[in-house]
Amino acid sequence: MMIAQALQLLLELEEDFEVIGTAPNGTQALHDILQLHPDVALLDIEMPGLTGLEVATQLALLKQPVKIIILTTFARKEYFKQAINTQVAGYLLKDSPSETLAKAIRAVVTGQTIYESRLVKDMFTTKEPPLTKRELEILRVMKTTATTKEIAEKIFLAEGTVRNYISAILSKTGTTSRLEAVMLAQENGWI
Repeated sequence: MMIAQALQLLLELEEDFEVIGTAPNGTQALHDILQLHPDVALLDIEMPGLTGLEVATQLALLKQPVKIIILTTFARKEYFKQAINTQVAGYLLKDSPSETLAKAIRAVVTGQTIYESRLVKDMFTTKEPPLTKRELEILRVMKTTATTKEIAEKIFLAEGTVRNYISAILSKTGTTSRLEAVMLAQENGWI
């Protein structure tokens, strides 16, 4: 909530902006947007309750005219793809200069789409996987096998060793679950 309050203060310095609400979570944000009818809503990807993308999806389904800007610390390709599929008007990283946010808000009000250039560039470049051959092999097996024990049996390694590899895979890919790691690897054509 501290970040929301700081953003509110920052945006209120702009003469042509009026901040009509802030919300501590996605569920409250959706409720407030439906009640207050703002022109633009700034949403984070990972909010308690509903995520920013879930709020954006609900607003699209309800055919609400509000322009959504995702403002997040996550430069993950999969989040960015989801945001594009949800047709958000903007996707900016929190480390962007404050002037960039104000310009983006003005731009999306006029119908423009503003996406973080780093993320757009990443969408069109293929990267080598940050994983070793063994880690990629484990990912391939994880795609079809559920437990660590089953993975270990299939590739003839100890369970503890497999757990260590899985931990390294999650760390290197910046993912938080096996499923997310497999999906990321598939999206990037690594497996």
